[in-house]
Amino acid sequence: MEHIVILGNGISGITAARHIRKRSDKKITVISAESDYFFSRTALMYVYMGHMQWNHLKPYEDWFWKKNRIDLKTGWVQQIDFAQKTLHFKNGETLDYDKLVLATGSIPNKFGWEGENLEGVQGLVSKQDLELLEKNTKNCKKAVVVGGGLIGVELAEMLHTRNIEVTMLVREKAFWHSVLPFENAKMIAEHIKSHGIDLRTETELDKIIPDENGRVKAIMTKSGEQIDCQLVGLCAGVRPNIDFLKDSGLASNKGILVNSYLETDIPNVYAIGDCAEQQEAIGQRKPVEAVWYTGRMMGETLALTLTGEKSKYHPGNWFNSAKFFDIEYQTYGWVWPKPKENEQHFHWQHKDGTKAITISFDRYTNQFLGINTFGIRMRHKVLDRWLTEKRKINYVLANLKQANFDPEFYNRHEATIFKSFKSGLMKQE
Repeated sequence: MEHIVILGNGISGITAARHIRKRSDKKITVISAESDYFFSRTALMYVYMGHMQWNHLKPYEDWFWKKNRIDLKTGWVQQIDFAQKTLHFKNGETLDYDKLVLATGSIPNKFGWEGENLEGVQGLVSKQDLELLEKNTKNCKKAVVVGGGLIGVELAEMLHTRNIEVTMLVREKAFWHSVLPFENAKMIAEHIKSHGIDLRTETELDKIIPDENGRVKAIMTKSGEQIDCQLVGLCAGVRPNIDFLKDSGLASNKGILVNSYLETDIPNVYAIGDCAEQQEAIGQRKPVEAVWYTGRMMGETLALTLTGEKSKYHPGNWFNSAKFFDIEYQTYGWVWPKPKENEQHFHWQHKDGTKAITISFDRYTNQFLGINTFGIRMRHKVLDRWLTEKRKINYVLANLKQANFDPEFYNRHEATIFKSFKSGLMKQE
């Protein structure tokens, strides 16, 4: 019986395992050193905040894996012999495979800062990071979060619930301005500040200062300011977790290089999820996408290939979602921080500072290109269809009510938004 080994039990690896099992009787082994069972990584923050317990993060009962004949192995793979198709574990064990799926995920970025490996300095990606955070914040009064992305704002909110003073260092002019148009970035920055977070824009970390015991006691910014703290959260993005493969002969760049079928340059070896890097451009997408839903899609696609139906990876229209304290964020299509030459942005923001939309469209053809929504829930299927159908901006705004997914009795703003666009008044309601 063909043995498929999946290295990594995140959303990518587990989706692949489940769909392989649905379509075949192949032997499946999933390996992880992080946790015994698959868990919902996006909900890690809620365990720390006391909203959930660890067991709540497991989407499947523990008996699910045995019932579905998916073998789970806890272990740390130190080396892979691709010629012999053998995995070598840190404890000396080995495991042979017929086909190997690499789904090793991401690790926090480090940029060689002085003091970045001190006690009390950490990222927030894994189960072990969550456990370390509990330890590091036991007697913590002040923390510094480096980076203004999705993980950074999650960590700031987590620490805020423990009454820990938080300073966020963001090198852009506003929060996540490398991704969001300035109007959106500024609104979210103000919202974060309204929750008592000391958000410092255009501020970069220079070094992390230790105390006499080798633990963090402060940081120094590039402007020379010292900020005392007992915790530093390194949240300046993530990178593929592939360091153990660097000298293995497997082709890699930032991530493991794959073709449109998610195949590596070594036969019978595949890569999916955060650790995979597309060699061929997929529209305007980045070669490496550390996003939950793309990992799930890759897992589903590869399962088809591994069960006899060779399939290309087609992620479709870009979308994503997140939450910034009380503001829910959704994005569909492409809304660049600065409009490209053929693009124009329409921006509307409510006077309460918690609801806004930014729509990108082609200034010459009026084709709808993308939308950011803040505090207004939209239906994925509707917006995805409009992008595929290449609808015009006027059509989208005239029919925006169809896409609204807010609960009953919520205030609706479509009429005001449409009126604002028609009148050309890009101003607050």
